[in-house]
Amino acid sequence: MYYLSADLLFPSVDQANRDGILAIGGNLSPERLLLAYKSGIFPWFENGEPIMWWAPNPRMVLFLDEMIISKSMRNILNRNSFKVTFNQNFREVISNCQNIKRDGQNGTWITNDMIEAYCKLNESGIAKSVEVWQNEELVGGLYGIDLGHVFCGESMFSLVSNASKVAFIALVNQLKKEKYSLLDCQVYNPHLESLGCREIARVDFMEILKRE
Repeated sequence: MYYLSADLLFPSVDQANRDGILAIGGNLSPERLLLAYKSGIFPWFENGEPIMWWAPNPRMVLFLDEMIISKSMRNILNRNSFKVTFNQNFREVISNCQNIKRDGQNGTWITNDMIEAYCKLNESGIAKSVEVWQNEELVGGLYGIDLGHVFCGESMFSLVSNASKVAFIALVNQLKKEKYSLLDCQVYNPHLESLGCREIARVDFMEILKRE
């Protein structure tokens, strides 16, 4: 296991263990976080744990043209019962992602320190959010890191049915308009798979990431 020093560097992603853990320690400075994402690495840990940095193999991604929108979801979108905005209330989005209860999880990996770190990245225009509103209330959204050609999704939340899916679809449609290569979704889960995401080899992900 690689232990980070104060130096602003990471080992090669090829050194990650079978679980995808690459390194431990360091800090959540904006500079380190940006370097991590540009290097195919992201932080993921719980309160009370040291900072853990991941570079999983395989990697869960969405090639934008492969997004799946179910017939029922298309009907929901056609009703126009939700309003979508971009990057209008980042702190509230990430705070909701922190507080939402998730099946199979006792707590959250989004610590208060992480919220402050990503809010600083938002102020720099690197971290961005999608907000979903219903009757002027924030009911869903997501946030992630914008690398200009790859968007690294971090977390999403939903307070009413389908609100996070609306955010996801809105983001993908926007990324398609702006000719992004893909949406990074990090690790497999069946919900993401139902939306069209799939796993690819880490080496293939890194090749796309380095194109810039």
